[in-house]
Amino acid sequence: MTEAQWTDELPEAARSYLENRRLDEVECIIADMPGIARGKAVPASKFARQKFFHLPDSIFFQTITGDWGEAAGEGGFIERDMILHPDMSTATAAPWTGDWTLQVIHDAYDRKDRPVPFAPRNVLRRVVQLYRDQGWEPVVAPEMEFFLVARNLDPAQDIKPMIGRSGRPAAARQAYSMTAVDEFGPVIDDIYDFAEAQGFEIDGITQEGGAGQLEINLRHGNPIKLADEVFFFKRLIREAALRHDCFATFMAKPIADEPGSAMHIHHSVLDIKTRKNIFAGPQGGETDAFFNYIGGLQHYMPQAIAVLAPYVNSYRRYVKDHAAPINLEWGRDNRTTGIRIPLSDQQGRRVENRLAGMDCNPYLGIAASLACGYLGLMNDKRPTAQFKGDAYEGDGDIPQVLGQALDIFDEATELREVLGPEFARVYGIIKRAEYEEFLQVISPWEREHLLMNV
Repeated sequence: MTEAQWTDELPEAARSYLENRRLDEVECIIADMPGIARGKAVPASKFARQKFFHLPDSIFFQTITGDWGEAAGEGGFIERDMILHPDMSTATAAPWTGDWTLQVIHDAYDRKDRPVPFAPRNVLRRVVQLYRDQGWEPVVAPEMEFFLVARNLDPAQDIKPMIGRSGRPAAARQAYSMTAVDEFGPVIDDIYDFAEAQGFEIDGITQEGGAGQLEINLRHGNPIKLADEVFFFKRLIREAALRHDCFATFMAKPIADEPGSAMHIHHSVLDIKTRKNIFAGPQGGETDAFFNYIGGLQHYMPQAIAVLAPYVNSYRRYVKDHAAPINLEWGRDNRTTGIRIPLSDQQGRRVENRLAGMDCNPYLGIAASLACGYLGLMNDKRPTAQFKGDAYEGDGDIPQVLGQALDIFDEATELREVLGPEFARVYGIIKRAEYEEFLQVISPWEREHLLMNV
């Protein structure tokens, strides 16, 4: 196939980006377990001739530090080649590059053309298919929170907010302030420009409660498409920040005295035949399915926390009165509960999961959240009574550290079956390896308080 032939079939935004321009390069990418883009950059002329490319399956066995988990299985660590096929519906611009470049997300298969079960996009596709097998179409809308911070080249130094347009450090606790948004105007302008070039629709950008903390809301839609967009957005936001001498970070808790960053996930479910929201009854009332979904999140979410909060830092976000939930209560229009029912009309009725951190892999975070709701629907789970008031006054009922979360995940038979047993096996091994690496590091707190006092 010639370049002209395959570029004619690109999504509209990609075609517009390349109009009257010569495509130089295509980045063939796939999300690894943390959600980092891995792959190869190839000349456009070569991409036009290739139907697939290879990467070793070991990219999914690597920890966030670059070490390796012993997850290869019975065959041993021989780094088998996976066959990666492009999903051309994901083709989009890489507008920060020096030449005209496209990115294309690929799907991973083994040599027998079976989906690689621990590839994160395949995990999400598996869960979505379980819904479709029941005649349901899941719909999600993610909210992305992140910080713009000063360049930090020394891990021993505290992370500090970026210097805004005024020349002053970003002011804390100015939620929804337009002046605060204006402080980051040049970065936000580039985020908008990059998103437009990539064909992404931003529902809004707001200043959140932390110093230099912003939130981007995305329109609701297909879970795989929305996970692709979050995956792309993390990269484009980082690139926009670097243009202005600052960093964008998606750490769950980058600054000790500031709120953490979440990826709130809004859920609804459509009947495939009628296209009606199954959470709304014929007269607009709330259905059994609506309450079963909430019950599923309440019952199964503790088992899924290791996926929604994947790092030791993730658990620093769950702090009382710090804009993150500490329990699994549910309430209507109540931002202190872990499960919130936003204001909406009946067709827009949805359930918001407020526990997922922005540090989670978007494919895995959305898959795990959908899996909890699915199990609630299938097992007729009923929620507790609606919580009214300040949920921070209650007790916490979610794991407090990664090790505890992994112990619960190891015993979560039904959840592991929905996500895929082989994925669950590999994920648990990788996360245990990361946790053990962390436990070998002596922190400044230990040196300050234990060195001379114990």
